[in-house]
Amino acid sequence: MDVFTRITAVFGALLLATASSVSAATLPSATLPAGVGVNIHFTRGNTQSLDLIAAAGIRVVRMDFFWNTIERSKGVYDWSAYDELVGNLEARGLQPYFILDYSNAIYEQTRTSWVGAYPSGSYVLSPQHALSVAAFSAWAKAAAVHFAGHNVIWEIWNEPNLATFWKLQPNATQYSTLAISACNAVRSGDPSAVVVGGAISGFDWAFLMPVLSSGLLSCVDAFSVHPYRGASSSPETAASDYAQLATLIAQYTPSSRTSKIPILSGEWGYYTSAGGVTPATQASYVVRQQLSNLLNGVNLSIWYDWMNDGNDTNNPEYNFGLVNADLSPKPSYTALQTMTQQLAGYGYQSRISTSSTQDYVLVFVNANGQIKLAYWTTGSSHSVSVTPVVNGLQLSTQNLSLTGSPQYSGVLGVVPGS
Repeated sequence: MDVFTRITAVFGALLLATASSVSAATLPSATLPAGVGVNIHFTRGNTQSLDLIAAAGIRVVRMDFFWNTIERSKGVYDWSAYDELVGNLEARGLQPYFILDYSNAIYEQTRTSWVGAYPSGSYVLSPQHALSVAAFSAWAKAAAVHFAGHNVIWEIWNEPNLATFWKLQPNATQYSTLAISACNAVRSGDPSAVVVGGAISGFDWAFLMPVLSSGLLSCVDAFSVHPYRGASSSPETAASDYAQLATLIAQYTPSSRTSKIPILSGEWGYYTSAGGVTPATQASYVVRQQLSNLLNGVNLSIWYDWMNDGNDTNNPEYNFGLVNADLSPKPSYTALQTMTQQLAGYGYQSRISTSSTQDYVLVFVNANGQIKLAYWTTGSSHSVSVTPVVNGLQLSTQNLSLTGSPQYSGVLGVVPGS
């Protein structure tokens, strides 16, 4: 790197750092569609996908932020692919959610995997030695400096409780050591950054407990989980797990923290292939996931995945998308878009009880005090009558036909004094 390039890079970093002092990063609010997110698998181009994402009312885009593609030589960082992505996201009003991952062979050991007596491939150990932990943290700090002022949410790792993503095998102590170091490094690079820890696959209590008690909650702004469950378990079944996790987070949050640490649904979807759900059920579930998460105090919900990764209908990994591989919309895309249009500007307020706990009648209110309902059931389709009372205002009785697909009322009234 020549002198001019170095000076330009330093000057650019100073400008971005200055921008961060006036443009602090934020977590999405509970007002729709601020916390509606999706996971992607690209950095450059794909502008048609990004146009469709924005048109669906999605506002947060999650993507891997690969260490080994950014730092190919020690201490030299190539941000260009992510500069392009951030620019494309910002042009469409989309917030970046970047996952600081994975390992890097220039700092950590490479191992060979074997099938019997034959080598089948190689992998790099996850950062677990002092050198690689320090290098990962230095890279994370440099990223925070470079992208300060761009409202990036930084998540530390992806599903460290799975051997697929933490090599050689999951280790809560190793992950916690890395996450604490990286979190503090991001904060030193951009004090206004938003940092998320966890990213745990499922509610893996054996892994979660040592992470929560490690001291990580002294640093992070939020804690994410990936509440995947089988096709026979609907999104509403996550409620008790969220409640248990919230209790544990409160238990291990240091007394010096003045506000509660929110839970994020950092990745979660249902696939439409053999053994999965039908396209119609996926369409219902993508909306019910968003709405039931709000009911459980989870404001950010990132659907996995944006698009089908292939055309093999027997491969689950290929069929999580909201759109097909050719970008044609699946029913889930249309259902999500309908929700964001119907409830744009509305925030969840309360749930109306009926004679069945399987019924979900949720009250939403916007900044002007206008009231709407979103409603569905996890049981058999049926009709109910409810008389909503919102902030002391009794509304007229509503006769609702509940099915497994969420529906929306018109404006039912206006909260007094709005």
